[in-house]
Amino acid sequence: MTDAIHWMGTREACERLGVTLRTLYRFIDEGQLPAYKMGRVIRVQASDVEDFISRMRIEPGTLEHLYPEPKPREQRDGAASEQPEETPVEGGEF
Repeated sequence: MTDAIHWMGTREACERLGVTLRTLYRFIDEGQLPAYKMGRVIRVQASDVEDFISRMRIEPGTLEHLYPEPKPREQRDGAASEQPEETPVEGGEF
């Protein structure tokens, strides 16, 4: 005997994924999340949503490109001191 398919509506899938309806439709349209149209209603399988969540997991060490290495303090201070200082002008025009 086969297990019954647990179908989810789009609103339920949005709540499970924590995304907007627009984002869910984008996942479906891009082929990232399988969906089925039954008449006028779009449904997704709960197992497909769980698989999608597993595939979207971020592996440690893969986000280095999102945060630059901080510059050493000497470099930051040196860059600021290279700029000429402004000298006040007496009686100058504004």
